[in-house]
This record gives sequence, structure tokens and C-alpha cells, in this order.
Amino acid sequence: MSRYVGRFAPSPTGPLHAGSLVAALASWLDARAHGGAWLVRIEDVDTPRTVPGTDQTILNQLARCGLYPDAPPTWQSQRTDLYQSALTQLQAIGMVYPCACSRKDIADTWTALGAQRPRNSDLLYPGTCRNAAHVKSPIAWRVRTSLDHRSAQVDWLDRRLGPQSQDIETAVGDFVVQRADECFTYQLAVVVDDAEQGISHVVRGEDLADNTARQIWLQGCLNVPIPQYLHTPLVLGSNGEKLSKQNGATALDITHPLHTLNRAASVLGLAPCEGSVAEALLAWTQQWPFSKA
Repeated sequence: MSRYVGRFAPSPTGPLHAGSLVAALASWLDARAHGGAWLVRIEDVDTPRTVPGTDQTILNQLARCGLYPDAPPTWQSQRTDLYQSALTQLQAIGMVYPCACSRKDIADTWTALGAQRPRNSDLLYPGTCRNAAHVKSPIAWRVRTSLDHRSAQVDWLDRRLGPQSQDIETAVGDFVVQRADECFTYQLAVVVDDAEQGISHVVRGEDLADNTARQIWLQGCLNVPIPQYLHTPLVLGSNGEKLSKQNGATALDITHPLHTLNRAASVLGLAPCEGSVAEALLAWTQQWPFSKA
């Protein structure tokens, strides 16, 4: 990984808000501090959740803040052939299996076993279809996390959070890479995209840190490079939870872009700047605390 390539990958389910700007700014600064390239990928693989026109709104918001990509943006919805190829590869090596279980099926299985769903959490998949000879349609495809020849323990070093570890078999279980409606999931798409685009460094919000172990697992299955990861601090809403579109985050007010950027920079521990947006971005690049990857 001698060449630095970073990216910002928003989902077009709504305009950028204060939390997503922090991740965008951090990824841009990290790329600039390392003399690397910064790409923008519109993660619209989950087409039912995509809001038409939001992708252009996001690109305009980034431009108003002086955050320009070094290549034309890409859209996941135009890359499904790549995801299908990866799924075919996983099928060929037996790392995925078809599953016809609904959420209700999974809940009913655990209820029969006397287990209760943790608050605000999905139940682990109980493995109902893992060794089934035939399953009914429609089917999803799940990744095997229980293997005789490979530990499900995934360890990695986050550049901000430090050493991380997760046993994906017990923490998340066999996870879906293609849903029954034939939509590819975020976990597979992001791994395929990062590999195909040569992403060497992933900088994103801390709420996505829990996904990292699953993505490293898939990177191993597909024999592609593992990027370095840095997860940024979160912006919290008035209820103390992560600011998000789901809990009422409002679109960025970019009437005064420098003011908006200063607020994002403060979350990253950077000093406020006056002058122009370009001058502020240059100053923050020079201040960036993670310049040694």
C-alpha cells in the first residue's frame, strides 16, 4: 500500500448533516496530509432507501465546503456486476449458503430456545439453513462465520481507537451479503468497492467500527488487501445518541461554509480558522494529528 487512496462514501438517503460532514472532512484531511487521492462513492446499493436527487445534493454540499474529489464520483448502483462476481466467488469456495429465514423465523427459533432479543439489537442467526440440502425461495445468501479451519476472531488496529478485536461468530453470526430481494448488502459492496478502487485507508465515523471485523473477514475470503482504518468521533444529538437521519438530524446549513466547517473541525480536535475555506483546509491539513499512518 505505497499509494494512499482514501474515500468518502455517503448513502443518498438524505442530505449531509453535521455528523456526516465530520467524516467527510476527516477523510479529506487524511488524504491531503498523506499526499494521497480522495474519492467519493455514492453508496446507493440499497435502492429502496435511496431518495432521488439526494446524491447531487450531497455532491453540492461537499463542493460548497471545498471538498472536491480527485476523480469523478462513482455510484454503487452502477457496480452490481462486480458484487455478483464476488458473490459467485464466495459461492464457489463454499463461504456462503442460501437462507430462506425471515426475521420472524429467526425470532421464533430463539423464542423456542428460551432466548430474548437484546434491546435495540438483532438476534444472531441460529444457523437454521447452514447445512440444509434445500431451502425454499426467495433466498438470501449468508456468509459462514463458523469454520473448522479458520478462527472467527478478527483483530485489527484502529488508528484512533487502538487495538480492536471481535469474534464475529458470537458477536454478529452468519451475516447476509445478498438479501432475498436480490439487493446486495453494504458489507459485501463496500469490500468489493474498496478493493476495486484501491482504497488503502478508510476514515469514517465511529458508529461504523463494528462493521470492520465483518469486512476484514470478507476481505480474507475474497483475498483482497485490507485497508488501514480510522474511526472518527461522533456528533451526538440532543438525546445523547449518534446524530443521524433516523433521529432527526437536519441538513447542513452551508450559508456560511467556513462556519459549518469550523464546527466539524472542532469535533476532530482542530483549532478554528478565519479567512477563506481554502485557507482553513490548508491549516487543518497541517494540523492533522494522524498524518503518520
